Amino acid sequence: MAARRRTRKRGALLNRAADAAPSAVLEALKRAGPLTMGELAARLQISYEAVRQQMRQLLRAGWVSRVRPKPEARAAKAKRGPASARYCLSGAAEHLFPKHYDSLSAELLQHVLDGFGGKAITQILERMTDARVRRWAPLLASKSAKQKLEALCSLYEEKDAYMQLQWQPEGPALIERNCPFLNVAQAYPAICSVSVNTLERLLGCKVVREQRFQAGDGRCVFRVRLDQPRTDETFALEDAPRSRET
Repeated sequence: MAARRRTRKRGALLNRAADAAPSAVLEALKRAGPLTMGELAARLQISYEAVRQQMRQLLRAGWVSRVRPKPEARAAKAKRGPASARYCLSGAAEHLFPKHYDSLSAELLQHVLDGFGGKAITQILERMTDARVRRWAPLLASKSAKQKLEALCSLYEEKDAYMQLQWQPEGPALIERNCPFLNVAQAYPAICSVSVNTLERLLGCKVVREQRFQAGDGRCVFRVRLDQPRTDETFALEDAPRSRET
C-alpha cells in the first residue's frame, strides 16, 4: 500500500512538472551545466533554502540527477560535505526544452527523395515495417484476433492513452487520436503505409485507413477486415485518399 502511494505521488509530481514550463533551476542547469545548490542560489538570486526545496522536488520527479564525482575527487568531496554536490539535468528532462525532431526527419526524407527517388523511400519504409513486424510477432504469438488487436493499441507507444479498439458492425477498428509523427506524416503521407502494412502482416488480414489526420478528420481509423485474409507480405504503399466533395 505504501509503495502504491509513493508511485501515485511520484506520478503527480511528474504530471505537474510536465505541465509547467522549465523552472528557473532547470533553465540554469541547462545553460550552465552541473552546478551546486549554492551556485544556483547565487545565479538565480534566491535563497539557498528555496533552491534546496525545489531541488528536492526535481530529484523526486526525476528531472535532475546528482553528478557522480570522479574516483580521485570522492575523498575531497567527502571532506567538503553535501553542500558541494553538483546537479545536472537528467535525460528525462530534455523533452521540456525545444526539440525539432520532426523538422529533421522531414528534411532527411526530402534529401533521400531528391537524391535517390521515390523507390529509395519505399525501400526505407519497407525496412521499417519489417523491423516492427519482427519486434511484435513474438509478442502476439498464440493470441486470438481480439487479443492481438488489444495489444496493438500500443503500436505507437506503450499503453497509448489515445489509441482505442472499437468493435463496430462493419468490423473492428483501431482509432488513434494522437499521431506521434503528425508533422512528418502531413508532409509525407507515405510513411503511414508502415502502420497499415505492419497491422496487415501481424493480423493476417486487410487493413484500410478509413479516416486520417491528413484529411482533416482529427484522427486515424484503421478498419480491420478480418474476413479478407492477406497472405502476401510484400510491402505496398497505402492507396491515396479520395478527394472530398466540396
